[in-house]
Amino acid sequence: MKTRLPAAVLRRPECLFDGYGLDLDGTVYVDNEILPGAAEAIRLMRASGAHVVFATNKPLETAHDYAAKLSALGVATGVEDVVTALDSLLRYLRTEHPAARLLTVAEPLVDQLCRDAGFDVVADPHQAEVVVVSFDRTFDYAKLLAGFRAVRNGAAIVATNPDPYCPTADGGLPDCAAMLAALEACTGRAAEAVVGKPSRHMGAAVLERLGVAPERAAMVGDRIATDIAMGQQLGMAGVLVLSGATRLSDLAGFDIHPDYVIATLADVIPRRSAPAQTKFSR
Repeated sequence: MKTRLPAAVLRRPECLFDGYGLDLDGTVYVDNEILPGAAEAIRLMRASGAHVVFATNKPLETAHDYAAKLSALGVATGVEDVVTALDSLLRYLRTEHPAARLLTVAEPLVDQLCRDAGFDVVADPHQAEVVVVSFDRTFDYAKLLAGFRAVRNGAAIVATNPDPYCPTADGGLPDCAAMLAALEACTGRAAEAVVGKPSRHMGAAVLERLGVAPERAAMVGDRIATDIAMGQQLGMAGVLVLSGATRLSDLAGFDIHPDYVIATLADVIPRRSAPAQTKFSR
């Protein structure tokens, strides 16, 4: 039976925004199923003239892959409208560690993209200058040991995203934070950067793609610590959706307070009776 959320806790936006940053997993879709009302909500955003950019911390696919998936689910999307944690990773490495030798605790896609970007990906931990940690469904003791030895030999740690798990229809999958915690625990060293949401690196990429002032934009997602935190740090409205990782009962446990809380992405569109506005003020 579908649970009805208390109306007193929910607050939908009173206005349309000029730009929307949308999380994917748990906000637009779960696994390969688009969430009810999501496609229509995105259509209405675009019909209003708003620019929509999708921002995901999930580093298992490229921006091209996510654009193709969205299009197949009925949301026509170009690769330029998707920002991933992998985009943010390469942006960070180019700035902070150009030409560094990388050892990865990650899936093969990360190795491939780093090599394509001109980085040398090595297997010998004694050659590594940076250990890149990502969501890795092939994580094992051998990878942890290699990362441990590299860090103990002086390599820095850079991680793609801080998510503890990725929402799925069957309960979720351990995400990058689990692999990172293991490496930090055994080395006694903290990551110098976690470059996905809510980092300034990911935020800068989202705002750059949106092309609007932050006070005229909203960041919409299902995680307070990543989606809402990043949006509010940038000066955007933070819109929490309860269709993914966050439950109503979780809100009291955070110091970060969303500007709006909605049941599903469909509720991000103001009611027809709402006055026409385009500027957000907290």
